[in-house]
Amino acid sequence: MAASLICSRLTASLKNSAPRGAMGSVSKVLAGSSSLFGGRASTSPPLQQQQRSLSLHEYMSIGLLKDAGISVPAGMVASSSDEAYAVAKQIGSKDLVVKAQVLAGGRGKGTFEGGLKGGVRIVYSPEEARDISSQMIGRKLYTKQTGEAGRICNQVFICERRYPRREYYFAITMERSFQGPVLIGSSQGGVNIEDVAAENPDAIVKEPIDIVEGIKMEQALKVAQKMGFPQPLQKEAAENMIKLYNVFIKYDASMLEINPMVEDSSGVVMCMDAKINFDSNAAYRQGEVFALQDWTQEDPRDRQAAKADLNYIGLDGTIGCLVNGAGLAMATMDIIKLHGGTPANFLDVGGGATAHQVTEAFKLITSDRKVQAILVNIFGGIMRCDVIAQGIIMAVRDLDLKIPIVVRLQGTRVDDAKALIAASPLKILACDDLDEAAKMVVRLSEIVSLAKEAQVDITFQLPI
Repeated sequence: MAASLICSRLTASLKNSAPRGAMGSVSKVLAGSSSLFGGRASTSPPLQQQQRSLSLHEYMSIGLLKDAGISVPAGMVASSSDEAYAVAKQIGSKDLVVKAQVLAGGRGKGTFEGGLKGGVRIVYSPEEARDISSQMIGRKLYTKQTGEAGRICNQVFICERRYPRREYYFAITMERSFQGPVLIGSSQGGVNIEDVAAENPDAIVKEPIDIVEGIKMEQALKVAQKMGFPQPLQKEAAENMIKLYNVFIKYDASMLEINPMVEDSSGVVMCMDAKINFDSNAAYRQGEVFALQDWTQEDPRDRQAAKADLNYIGLDGTIGCLVNGAGLAMATMDIIKLHGGTPANFLDVGGGATAHQVTEAFKLITSDRKVQAILVNIFGGIMRCDVIAQGIIMAVRDLDLKIPIVVRLQGTRVDDAKALIAASPLKILACDDLDEAAKMVVRLSEIVSLAKEAQVDITFQLPI
């Protein structure tokens, strides 16, 4: 039970941090009908597996599509209201759309601080584009996804307004049940696709692609036909799908979503919006794409963790966790929950952490004001326990930590590590047994919590 509680908590935290709602939408669509998986899917409820992956602003994704020869509306990005005015004049159309560049879903129904309603607005002149942009740029946009924190809007994307005859939904994602990429389409675009999947699963088209053989024209044509494109436009729609698939593969994308893909009033198939997530494991070969990441749209702790090469996810508990190895980290969080505590984070320092990384890990953990105690659980295999001990001592001293710290070390050079901790004047509680360490940190967290509620100061003394 503890494992399931922790997994659900971790999944919920990751889901809340996923940008622009794209991964959540596609996941719900894929989970909507097990019969479409050809019987290969499990009969048990689908496991939600959220991943931290790079998401780009809309104008950047549109740029990648344009470079690939895919039909997209003409548009340019602006970082100020005056620049928005100049961009609108340069586009030369009197019908324009101003889109707030914020990595969050539900922009159209969001509200800016200052009162402006909607992060996607239609304007009819460069002057109006300037006025609307001035109420977006430099202000936070609040949507269902951002919650009370909101997301800052630093830029707007100004593009020509097109008049669609029909709107469709199209996406490509990696799906474990198909062991590779899957094309997803629907005749119902421009709306929340997860609602369509829930209310009318038959309206969702799914076509798995052999990642070795690649996409075939007949597959793309079949999807275009099932999506409801008119016969004269099916080949054009299929060609766009093939180009989108090539973008998906070229840039190591984990998800590409077009909502809507349209037939416009001139009879052209066009991608009106684009959301692309990129596999973080491919960062080493997608340097140009990952250099585009907008850290103003992320939790500051995520950037700090990335700089220190740490795997960190903030949760909503009171006990900070510093562990090496994802499996051990999950087990540590489980046992804290088992004894009545709540983990404040998932933090895996990896198998080769340095003393500096341990210090950075403590900075991350203690940047969360809810943390009332810390449990360090390290198994020294490749990692040396004495190096971890040095990092712990350095962090506690440099950060002047006042909250109780329980340390459980096992493995390589553990005796040296214990000697270092024992010789230090710092109040670090050592415990060899993980179960006892978890019980201890939960009790200490409860004591700190009670003291804070009573508004009294407490100090911890180590036994002689």
